[in-house]
Amino acid sequence: MPGMPEQISGELLSLLLPLHFFYEQTGKKLPSVELVNGDELPDPDRSLLVHESDMTSTLKRFHGSDLSLNVLRSENSDGYLIRMVVLERIDNGRPVEFGAIGIRLEKLQKSLRDAVIAQKTPFGGLLEEYRVNYRSKPKGYFHLIADSRIADALGEKVKAKLYGRCNELTDLEGFAFADIVEILPSSSVMMQSDSDNQTYL
Repeated sequence: MPGMPEQISGELLSLLLPLHFFYEQTGKKLPSVELVNGDELPDPDRSLLVHESDMTSTLKRFHGSDLSLNVLRSENSDGYLIRMVVLERIDNGRPVEFGAIGIRLEKLQKSLRDAVIAQKTPFGGLLEEYRVNYRSKPKGYFHLIADSRIADALGEKVKAKLYGRCNELTDLEGFAFADIVEILPSSSVMMQSDSDNQTYL
């Protein structure tokens, strides 16, 4: 496919499709990415990524702050909403996750579907608000070398080594309604975010 680095395998490409969509749109190559086992991730990345819960609630608990949604780019076509986003702490505005998500809207109840399309609230927060029963099924973990797009979104330096996961959300019958790529800032940036918050207390 155009814009894909040769070293990225077909398996990894299929996991990264929501993110790759936006890179291909702008004619850019994905940064260097490599699959890793979950137990190879360092903490706190391992505790934040290796689980079967949604990231919104996990990051909210970790940082002790509600999160807001910053949509960088989005498209809605034929009932499939795909967007590239940053989740940010409400208390200090610091980014806590960069990623991309593709959401199949047809099986969502209308009120939830309308809220998703409005793009005001993180998807995980809406699933909790509307009490949706679902399963979170991580499909793989990876590390990457941040390019300028990811570095700018997360307040990182270009070429920082970051960790993330590819996740799938399904209903209780196994229908996959969301594919997600989730990338965390480095532990040093996460800890700086927390220390900054302490100065406000």
